Amino acid sequence: MSTLSKKRYTITSALPYANGPLHIGHLAGAYIPGDIFVRFLRLNHKDVVYVCGSDEHGAAITIKAKKEGVTPTEIIDKYNKQIKDSFEEFGISFDIYHRTSEPIHHQLSQEFFLNLYEKGEFIEKFSEQYYDEEFNQFLADRYIVGTCPHCQNDGAYGDQCEKCGTSLSPTDLINPKSTLSGNTPILKETKHWYLPLDKYQPWLEEWLIEGKKGELKSNVFGQCQSWLKSGLQPRSMTRDLDWGVDVPLAEAEGKKLYVWLDAPIGYISATKQWAIDNGKNWEDYWKTQANPEEDSTLVHFIGKDNIVFHCIIFPAILHAHGGYILPDNVPANEFLNLEGDKLSTSRNHAVWLHEYLEEFPDKQDELRYVLTSILPETSDSEFTWKDFQARVNNELVAILGNFVNRVMVLSHKYFDGKVLSGSALTGADQNVFEELSKYPGLIEQSIGSYRFREALSHFMNAARLGNKYLADEEPWKIIKSDEERVKTVLFVASQIVANLAALAQPFLPKTATKLFEMLNLPQQSWEKAGQVDVLTDGHQFGEVQLLFEKITDEQVEFQLSKLTQAKIDNAKAAFVATPVKANVTFDDFMKLDIRVGTILEAEKVAKTKKLLKLKIDTGIDQRTVVSGIAEFFTPADIIGKQVSILVNLEPREIKGIMSQGMILMAEDADGRLDFVNPTGAIKSGSTVR
Repeated sequence: MSTLSKKRYTITSALPYANGPLHIGHLAGAYIPGDIFVRFLRLNHKDVVYVCGSDEHGAAITIKAKKEGVTPTEIIDKYNKQIKDSFEEFGISFDIYHRTSEPIHHQLSQEFFLNLYEKGEFIEKFSEQYYDEEFNQFLADRYIVGTCPHCQNDGAYGDQCEKCGTSLSPTDLINPKSTLSGNTPILKETKHWYLPLDKYQPWLEEWLIEGKKGELKSNVFGQCQSWLKSGLQPRSMTRDLDWGVDVPLAEAEGKKLYVWLDAPIGYISATKQWAIDNGKNWEDYWKTQANPEEDSTLVHFIGKDNIVFHCIIFPAILHAHGGYILPDNVPANEFLNLEGDKLSTSRNHAVWLHEYLEEFPDKQDELRYVLTSILPETSDSEFTWKDFQARVNNELVAILGNFVNRVMVLSHKYFDGKVLSGSALTGADQNVFEELSKYPGLIEQSIGSYRFREALSHFMNAARLGNKYLADEEPWKIIKSDEERVKTVLFVASQIVANLAALAQPFLPKTATKLFEMLNLPQQSWEKAGQVDVLTDGHQFGEVQLLFEKITDEQVEFQLSKLTQAKIDNAKAAFVATPVKANVTFDDFMKLDIRVGTILEAEKVAKTKKLLKLKIDTGIDQRTVVSGIAEFFTPADIIGKQVSILVNLEPREIKGIMSQGMILMAEDADGRLDFVNPTGAIKSGSTVR
């Protein structure tokens, strides 16, 4: 049975940590694909619930709270609101955006734990775990950093290396350090409850590797296969923390549930709350039914760093508990990079969603379009502001927007905004209609296979079809000689616009709404797509609206300058002055002859990026100096500049040029060079002491 032929759907997108804002990597990983899929299901009258919410537990929250000097509650309240508001303004159509701090979630998470505990599913054991003596507390995985034993990344966490994606245990790290004190932690004995993943390995291999082969995306299947091949190990389901869901056992006072036990249960607790609010039965969406064909279809939209939790750990928990459906698919995406570098929240190398919404108001669909067109579906991809500008200007504006605008403007100009059938359809008209009818099926096939980039390209090809048709027929040239033919051409073109409005709904919802308003039509369901009689003879259009505006060079430069400034700020924040060199005698220092010089001429050294050839008046003579400052200064900008120059440096040949001295430069924390020069005009040849 096709994925899209099912009756009921439970769709989730990864719960974002409520310890910071959303960026475009989050959107491309879990939220835009999920939203496209859900909107498509709704257009096809499916029974669907789309759930998400803030993940408000775990070490990430308390680490953020400590950094900001506030309580964890203040952190989650702040970022939950910001994240929820950003999702709503951007147009992600969750049925509910919940919180794992809600009582209904704590109760359900504890019920899951007790169910497994009473069945004897857990292994209780004492183990040595890292402990920070200065802070007198055990360290959760994210409170420990060190060197990854697999890729040698120095910033790996105690549960995972975010560089290579390998799952870790704290004791795997080389040179572990506490993030609280910066000290090397000690090992201290503590008791925890472990889920024996090795016990479920045979079942997981049958359900996942044998049952899902050919269904899961290659990147997802490969990672799961690698995990199982390495052999699963018991994993602790409790933590020594002061923030989270209490372990519901008298002997476990002060311990909390592991966040990756309670977080995915957040999907279920959110559905329960939604059901209460809307008079639904939550069990229809999560529990197995007497007739398996009545089971809801569960799909998790996530990023690749969460594959193991959604494909192995959470299914094992659901299986051990019993009575719950299992994921039908987990179409995880890889990572989105930004301007040639990894997205990084800590380095502020990101395009933050809340800032984008402030700086590009009413351009939500433009970002949706560009991110969908570059989704990292099976391998990492990259967002650049120049590409964003090109895709918006050359595709949305020049193809889709241009076609729709011409059809609407000409219809109003020639026929007062009415659709008129005109003369009989020609072979060219019928060919266009035949081609148009194929696109809904192509898009459905792509969406059903989680190939959203491909689905979007089919949609844009439908717009290209309309653009080409109008350009070929040139109604503006024949309006005076054959008005009836112009009516027909605009009739055909208008049907294409109506189809584009229907087809746009999963991808560009705000644009689709504008199109339906211009067409003076109510929102259409998917079965209307591909039909060529949506608009009847005599139908009256609404007012013309501009769909898209061009992205300017100034807007792009501003965004690039923000990223550059973030790099500078990071470098300065991380700057540590180099240690003092060994002492020199006063006599050694006096051997240096440093003078004030004036740059008379400057030119780039051929076939080099960094070198400038300078002619400098030293007050003693005029001499040539080769200096590696071309990345920071243009020749025209530095002529006449006064510099400090070491004039008694042994001459040396550089790129065939004899350099007679060295100008002194200061290097900033970010690697930028600047002149060390007097504040006022000093005579060339003056001594620097």
